[in-house]
Amino acid sequence: MSEIKRPLEGVKVIELATFIAGPCCARYLADLGADVIKVEAPSGDPLRYTAVNEGRPYGDAEDTSFSLENTGKKCVTLNTKTEVGRKVLEELIAESDIFITNWRQPALKRAELDYESLKQKYPKLVMGYVSGYGEKGPDKDLPGFDFTAYFARGGIMGTMYDVDSAPMLPVAGFGDHQVGIYLASGVLAALYRARETGQGDQVTVSLFHTAIWDISLYLQCNQYGDSSTQYPISRKLIANPLNVAHKTKDNQWIQISMPRYDFHYPIFMKALGKNELAEDSRFYPQTNLQEHLEEFYHILDDAIRSYTLDELVKIMNEADLPYAVCQTWNQVLEDPQAWGSDALAKVTFPNGKERTMVRTPVMFAETGLPAYERGGFLGENTEEVLAKLGYSKEQITAMIAAGEATGCKRIG
Repeated sequence: MSEIKRPLEGVKVIELATFIAGPCCARYLADLGADVIKVEAPSGDPLRYTAVNEGRPYGDAEDTSFSLENTGKKCVTLNTKTEVGRKVLEELIAESDIFITNWRQPALKRAELDYESLKQKYPKLVMGYVSGYGEKGPDKDLPGFDFTAYFARGGIMGTMYDVDSAPMLPVAGFGDHQVGIYLASGVLAALYRARETGQGDQVTVSLFHTAIWDISLYLQCNQYGDSSTQYPISRKLIANPLNVAHKTKDNQWIQISMPRYDFHYPIFMKALGKNELAEDSRFYPQTNLQEHLEEFYHILDDAIRSYTLDELVKIMNEADLPYAVCQTWNQVLEDPQAWGSDALAKVTFPNGKERTMVRTPVMFAETGLPAYERGGFLGENTEEVLAKLGYSKEQITAMIAAGEATGCKRIG
């Protein structure tokens, strides 16, 4: 029986991108079977140097961050500012189906790597472009990271916190990963069109627009002016207190989620042993509740605090009510559902350490799970890729000696 091919086998991708969002997209395409070549400058992707930010060992012997975004790729190092290095890049793009980059537009245009320039030479090429703020508008050329363009300006940090506290501590990569997967969906649609019509396209996904899309339900709600949608807000005044996290007797947080308040309210009250509240006209139906939000919040909070987490979990399960324990990251790493659903994988790094890594979240029934290996060292596949382009060993050696390309380098 022949081995089942992954969906994108035979598709060639060139990535000229740094940090997370663009590389995340290309990593997902590699998971799907695409042949992905990551082109780095001689100094390397800056993500190779962020160890201190993440509390991990410095160097590529255990570079979990780089591997997370770059597993499954070939790593090539070119000095694209030299004539020869740029020639090699052009040859790689000429052979590719998809070109992914996150360079800002002014730099792309100076290098003639913008879509308008490339499509004249490669009309079937699909370009996947990651932007901070989009391609139009007054701030299109601003630098953008997910902390700024996504979390801050996108309306998340300024709203999604209890008004009595401070904005959340953002997590690096949170918005980037969403951009990466959104970009992949657009790139694959454009690839299908290119193969049907011979016409390529540029697909752009920005951090800013992604954030706006992610909070779009409440952007719409906000326009009606109701006080319950004017975030930031006190957790005591949320229109539906059955969608708020509460602390248990043993100081564990549990998130309940009952958007159908009128349906769930009587069931939940009886499950908590509060039968007298099940038909209380102050709190039921939900339209009546709005004048008694803070009063009910304290009643509910006290009721939940009277149970330990284990006791409450038993109650919720028996009543078939939706909830989840607010897990810390170390708990997620041990979560049996995360392992049972193949969200996590073990990877052994060159220093012998075994670490838990996260898979991209799209699963296929027929093609199975891709191999999960460390990301490549800087320039690890340069000589292999150049040889496939037709360069001789002598030519490759001369290019490396001249600084037009670099061979394998280990960082740290």
